[in-house]
Amino acid sequence: MTAVFYALGVLIFVVAILVSIGLHELGHMIPAKRFGGKVTQYFIGFGPTVWSKQVGETEYGVKAIPLGGFVKIVGMLPPGAEQLVDDTETDADGNTVHRVRKSNTGMFTQLISDARAAEWELVGPDDAERLFYKLPWWKKVVVMAGGPSVNIAIAFFIFWGVFATYGQKSVEPEPGPPTLQAISQCVLPYAEEGRACAPSDPPAPAFEAGLRPGDTITSFNGVPVTDWAQLKVLIQDNDDGRAVIGYDRDGVAMSGETSTTVEARPTSVTDETLRQVGFLGVTPTSRVVTETGGPIYTLDQMGDMTVETLRALVTLPVKVWGVAEAIVGVEERAADSPVSIVGGGRLAGETVSHQEFPVTEKVVFLLMLVAGFNFFIGMFNFLPLLPLDGGHIASALWEALRRGFARLRGRPDPGYVDAARLLPLAYVVASAFLVMGVVLIVGDLVVPLSLEG
Repeated sequence: MTAVFYALGVLIFVVAILVSIGLHELGHMIPAKRFGGKVTQYFIGFGPTVWSKQVGETEYGVKAIPLGGFVKIVGMLPPGAEQLVDDTETDADGNTVHRVRKSNTGMFTQLISDARAAEWELVGPDDAERLFYKLPWWKKVVVMAGGPSVNIAIAFFIFWGVFATYGQKSVEPEPGPPTLQAISQCVLPYAEEGRACAPSDPPAPAFEAGLRPGDTITSFNGVPVTDWAQLKVLIQDNDDGRAVIGYDRDGVAMSGETSTTVEARPTSVTDETLRQVGFLGVTPTSRVVTETGGPIYTLDQMGDMTVETLRALVTLPVKVWGVAEAIVGVEERAADSPVSIVGGGRLAGETVSHQEFPVTEKVVFLLMLVAGFNFFIGMFNFLPLLPLDGGHIASALWEALRRGFARLRGRPDPGYVDAARLLPLAYVVASAFLVMGVVLIVGDLVVPLSLEG
């Protein structure tokens, strides 16, 4: 039965992601059609076509590899100066057909020329005013932002539903003077935390001072301690090292003296920058706190998520490299490394098949997993790099700025921004993303992350 539940979890996650992809593409297609653009294809997946149906001028379908989707909007690339119309011909129906030059010299020029030629093969005699590149800049922004905005909207409504009903649980220190839950026996470098103490490791200052679990710290270097946040600052700022610690043990006031070790550690959970700070080696008792809230609370939480996601995007290549090292056995895979849809499916399967998780916890985990993927996909697609949606948005905004400046200065209209000139860079970016995607998929198969850690 466990295998059945595992498969059910994977299926639920994959279906949810495919629905999200489909809605993402609708976010592009619907405004494109509303603005008069011509959409010839709407597909979920890549590779060989599994099923398709022609409805009007648009072919709807599903492809074999469920790792994305696309809509084909005619006229994304304008004819450039290096690829002007050579001549016109009349087809069998008597329509005038424009022929676009397909041959150029130079590798990059030929690359751009081929892309234009492929684009213009779809342009019919009645499509001249329906081409995407001719749309006003703000319509282009709406069309291209529609897809990732849908993903972020999906994430918002899922988060809102969870926060408003189940709430968001967090662990925080108990209020009041901190009672110690654990004492470190030795000082380990931050990067090696979690391993057992070795004989060569220096003893932790708190252990050396005689502190034990259950003690309540009441003062630090003569300063009365009111809560954990205050004590943490006192420890980190203790530059001279000497520390006189007052504490209660079973109702008896006691005191111990030690020297705080200066270690390179992050100052908080939200700032991972390593700094030289004082270290004592104590962990306070904590409690689980549940916060609930509506749309404003959800937006506030998503604001924090945005900051963390941007940090994750900046470090994404480094973290993917870490996964590659784990694949070949150089390093262990980090618990905070990114995962692909394969890894997400595995986590979903483990959650649903886990016998000790209550049903409510399983549902919440799956919802948060789907919402998290949607939020990341939305943010990722807003990156101002072609071939991502953000790259097209940046091109449209640049077109607006360029034309606006020309009008202000009384100069001729500079015309449309030619995104085709950035295609060589777009292919490099796409290749990099493809490699990272493959590394993550292989990593999720070979060295997968697990709920068990």
